[in-house]
Amino acid sequence: MSEPKRGELFWIDWSPGRGSEQQGRRPALIVQTDSANTNPRYPNTIVVAVSTKGRPVPFHIALEPTAQSGLSELSYAKCEQLMTISKERLGEKIGQITPEEQTAVDTALRLTLTLNEYRG
Repeated sequence: MSEPKRGELFWIDWSPGRGSEQQGRRPALIVQTDSANTNPRYPNTIVVAVSTKGRPVPFHIALEPTAQSGLSELSYAKCEQLMTISKERLGEKIGQITPEEQTAVDTALRLTLTLNEYRG
């Protein structure tokens, strides 16, 4: 079983998808904390879908095609498409996003999940 790290990109077989969910073999970005990713007793991880199709919305974060990312074309982390999957679904590691991209993804996840500061 793979031991993914936050910010890494992996190939995942999303099938079978339902409705407008991702389907087929596509990249995914690991967004779960590394303490859970490396826990041998926790078999799952949390990912967001990555696609070459994005929209100008705050939930779609552009990921540049670089040697580090392993992406072959401009792609988008679709932070509204968040899913918990078995680590057994993880295929080949593609690469890793930059710290700046990770910060943008973190902001988009907070917006998607409305995780704002508690104001009592």
